[in-house]
Amino acid sequence: MSKFVNLGDLINRDRDPAKTAVIDLGGEDGPTEYCFAELDGMTMAVARALTKRGFARGDRIAIVSANRIEFLASYYGIMRAGFVAVPVNYRFPQKTIHQILDNAGAKMVFCDKASRVNCPDGLPVVEFSGERDDSFGNFIDPGEFTTVVPKDREPAMFLYTSGSTGLPKGVVLSHQSHIWVVETRLTPDLERHRYLIAAPLYHMNALALSKLACAAHATIVLLPKFEAKSYIEAIGQYRPTWLTAVPPMIAMMLRERDTMASTDLSSVEFIRMGSAPVSEALMAATHKAFPKAKVTNAYGTTEAGPVVFGPHPKGLPQPESSVGYPHPLVQLRLVDGDNRNADQGGLEMKSPAMMNGYHNRPDVKPPFTDDGFYITKDVFRRDENGFHYFLGRTDDMFVSGGENIYPADVERMLETNPDVSQAVVIPVDDDIKGTKPVAFIIPKAGHKPTEDAIKKYALANAPAFQHPRFVWFVDELPLASTNKVDRAALMKLARERVAAAVESA
Repeated sequence: MSKFVNLGDLINRDRDPAKTAVIDLGGEDGPTEYCFAELDGMTMAVARALTKRGFARGDRIAIVSANRIEFLASYYGIMRAGFVAVPVNYRFPQKTIHQILDNAGAKMVFCDKASRVNCPDGLPVVEFSGERDDSFGNFIDPGEFTTVVPKDREPAMFLYTSGSTGLPKGVVLSHQSHIWVVETRLTPDLERHRYLIAAPLYHMNALALSKLACAAHATIVLLPKFEAKSYIEAIGQYRPTWLTAVPPMIAMMLRERDTMASTDLSSVEFIRMGSAPVSEALMAATHKAFPKAKVTNAYGTTEAGPVVFGPHPKGLPQPESSVGYPHPLVQLRLVDGDNRNADQGGLEMKSPAMMNGYHNRPDVKPPFTDDGFYITKDVFRRDENGFHYFLGRTDDMFVSGGENIYPADVERMLETNPDVSQAVVIPVDDDIKGTKPVAFIIPKAGHKPTEDAIKKYALANAPAFQHPRFVWFVDELPLASTNKVDRAALMKLARERVAAAVESA
């Protein structure tokens, strides 16, 4: 039987209530520490205030804000009171935020000062800062609160996917599904760790880590958002032992050579990377920068949770480029056409962390097979020992002259070039091939590769159809709101550059 009943109530009150729960670097008053008793009290105060407002059980309450302690307290308080938390990407355009709030049927919004302008008129707002009547300080109701016991599969939160095309989809996740995630990952040794969170709290990865830290009675160092220099400085000042990041975040850190060199990074023991393939070059550079840290490549989805892979049952060492061996409590398979036991193909999975479905989207076909497996649209291969390797998204795959190209394959190859720090490969239209690959490349510091040299390297190290027809060198890559590379922005830029090249030819 689970020791947790509500996803908003994960604090173990048998542990030291005075221990630091959160070091908040995003508030108006500068860095502030909050102990577990204070976080618990703030969470109960939110739950009490929402209940007094007379909302009905299951009503949706949104949060539109950068990372800060009030975000966490509101998120936990909403769920603790039996309502549904809806964290929203505050970086979305105002129109998209309004669409999400409308789709969710939000009854109220918590927000920071910067995001208030993007909240719709007529919807009750609680602003985290300031002295207004509707400020967070005036809204909360301190005191004891009896946690609501949810029913089976009762929704705890809606997480809206990034929505590269069309309206983002609201993933409905239950209390039980993510309590299972917490309990599956929870071990006694986690209490000693200090977690640095800079990924946005509207994203599953950051939220899952915050819940794990809370349940483990561990400390969170919370940055308002990711900026490479401030992230590095936070490591030096606050001595976190555990980092979690998408590969572009690590790549951006490594380019801050002076800050990295002048900062003591020795506290870091674990680095968990995920959400995108990790190249051998980036892995090697990470090891060099953090020689004491164990670096792992991880995988998860919003729809089916972050627990998918784990250690090998026979204790075999995990290859660094692998995401691990299938977790014993998760069913998965690789599908290639009619073959449901392929060594390479699209990943389908079943897990206790599976979503209930998408909220209010009758226009979207549920991504489930007839036998109940979630269709991830991610492509994997497995080796002879059962270890799995993330190859890329089927959505990113494109066809050039009849050949399937997975950008991640080409990127990994390009990043083995000693002159290349980071590469992104995308398609552009081509009258003959249909599409053709082009590349944006960040050179290593002090290196000056040429376009011709990169093309020759690609032709020598991969099938000819994979080599980029254009190569552009850049100092940085645009990032989407989840800190992944913004491929849509690069595709637009590539089309413009190809058109300009054709015009000048």
